[in-house]
Amino acid sequence: MNAPYLPSSSIWSRVNRQWARFSARTPISVDLDHAIVSFSFDDFPKSAAIQGAQALEDHGWRGTYYASAVFAGQLNHHGEMFDAEDLHRLEASGHEIGCHTYEHLDCSKANVSDIMQSVEHNQSALKQMGLTQDMTSFAFPYGEATAASKRLLDERFSTLRGVRSRINRGSVDLNLLNSVPLDGGPAGIAKAVEATEALILHPGWLIFYAHDVQENPSEWGCTPDQLRSVCDAVERSGARVMTIGDASKEFGTRSGLTS
Repeated sequence: MNAPYLPSSSIWSRVNRQWARFSARTPISVDLDHAIVSFSFDDFPKSAAIQGAQALEDHGWRGTYYASAVFAGQLNHHGEMFDAEDLHRLEASGHEIGCHTYEHLDCSKANVSDIMQSVEHNQSALKQMGLTQDMTSFAFPYGEATAASKRLLDERFSTLRGVRSRINRGSVDLNLLNSVPLDGGPAGIAKAVEATEALILHPGWLIFYAHDVQENPSEWGCTPDQLRSVCDAVERSGARVMTIGDASKEFGTRSGLTS
């Protein structure tokens, strides 16, 4: 679990990703006169729980943290990972804890029974660590999904998030929400700021996803200053900042089911 994983780049895998976007959809209409922004952190590193949370809280905002319980207390390419204390502090401060698969299982490669077992294991492990809130938001590890996995998790969670880098506008699939990365160095952060500025003239639901937030970030991370620059751009845009769970309620979405 300490080495980064890259999803398959085979032709079949690319076709499957395209097919998943158009199948097993739960469409909602995102037609807003006032933009919404959600910040989310995947896996999640301790730096996201500390520096990331502080950057949001400095603006009075809260984020969504997608946890894979197997990472708790580990050290990997994102740095030191979250622990029970981080869960408790984030929950007490009003942040949302979202669900990944337990071992960061790639949902495009696993069968549905393995996916459900992994999700249930993850929820159980996080509750054993002291989590009390229901988990109604899910993010596909690596952004990888199939029609079968979307159908399965549609019955359990209010929202399913992917990693397609777009703003959610118009007819949007609640089972594979778009999200914009906070990584890629200065050029990547510039794109995130540009997406935020685009909300001023064309409101939508912009979901950001990040990993580690540290001075020497991983390929999938950003620095605290880079995160703050995005937060400042969001502040200037006038968008409302909400957790993914709270934002989804704006669209009258279904209630998530948890164990």
